[in-house]
Amino acid sequence: MREQAGNTRSREGEKTMAERATSWKSQAHTVLDVRPELEQGGEPFVRIMEAASAIKPGETLVIVAPFEPVPLYAVLEAQGFAHETEKVAADEWVVCFSRSV
Repeated sequence: MREQAGNTRSREGEKTMAERATSWKSQAHTVLDVRPELEQGGEPFVRIMEAASAIKPGETLVIVAPFEPVPLYAVLEAQGFAHETEKVAADEWVVCFSRSV
């Protein structure tokens, strides 16, 4: 029984994460899904930095990637961004970058 209860809680948690990610996407100033570019062998860093430079204080930039984009955290933090991250699926990470400065 415990295993079933744990599985239910896990599924509920996943649903909550997906809902949060969906909410971030719908409320963001800019959403960049970089998965297609990465799948084609591209490097989306310049496009991400251009999008970030257009974000004003109080606005958000949401990045959708096939992995957790850890290197972006420090780069965008240096530009006044905080972040929240959700793993929605094995190949979908959603990161909400909020500019405070």
